[in-house]
Amino acid sequence: NPIPEDSVPSTVVAVINVRDRDSGDNRQVSCNIDGDLPFRLEPSAENTYKLITASALDREKVSTYKITIAARDRGSPALSSRAALVLEVSDVNDN
Repeated sequence: NPIPEDSVPSTVVAVINVRDRDSGDNRQVSCNIDGDLPFRLEPSAENTYKLITASALDREKVSTYKITIAARDRGSPALSSRAALVLEVSDVNDN
């Protein structure tokens, strides 16, 4: 579903669950967003992150965001994975 451009900062866009089947430190996973986007990830619960808006959105400037989330474990060697999320911004002030 698109997110309205008038969404206030800290609006939850998605909930992301990460899983690593290892044990101990190798099981610990951290996530981040690639690039400079108006979104951020916040830890929510064990292995769960919230993707939230970090600033105002403007559909006239950017109508679609491709958000790449990188997950990395604490193993040695560390393993990582990426997933992309496409988010459309809906217009609220056009007739």
